[in-house]
Amino acid sequence: MLPGVLENMTYAEIAGQAVSLVALGFCVAGFASKQDDRLMVLLISANVAFALQFALFGSWTAAALTLLVIVRISLARRYKGKVGVMLLVLLACLVVAALTWRDLTDVFPLAAAVLGTVGMFMLRGIPMRIVLAGAAFAWMLNNIVIGSVGGTLAEGLVLLTNLITIHRLARMKQRYPEVLP
Repeated sequence: MLPGVLENMTYAEIAGQAVSLVALGFCVAGFASKQDDRLMVLLISANVAFALQFALFGSWTAAALTLLVIVRISLARRYKGKVGVMLLVLLACLVVAALTWRDLTDVFPLAAAVLGTVGMFMLRGIPMRIVLAGAAFAWMLNNIVIGSVGGTLAEGLVLLTNLITIHRLARMKQRYPEVLP
């Protein structure tokens, strides 16, 4: 079955599949971490790969918003809790989406970008990971629509890994309430 699938793909789409698997490794390592800072650094690396993947698939809204996600992660690390900076990032997401919008399916990367922005700027620990799980689900839907097997697998595993980490953090919080927020 796989050879038949590959025969129907362009070289760019095959390259996009390969790049998405690299992103998968960064995502799983990040969401498996109990440290928010390490999660952010690994997500930057993953999003470089995802932006390239989306460009290879011709999903320009997703590619552009993913580049903005990289900037957002860096800003959220430096300006955590700053509503004004978050609102500027959200405005940039809307402008980028408006400039690259092709059809209704571009709502998925926009929803993911908005959820991720709110989560990273305004939340920490478990609440942040819950909102980022929603963003991962929106990215997964986008990957399904564009036909990215690797991207769909990556976001599905990110979602699962994130949910497991949420569970681990909740158990840790019960055992050591003074340690976790």
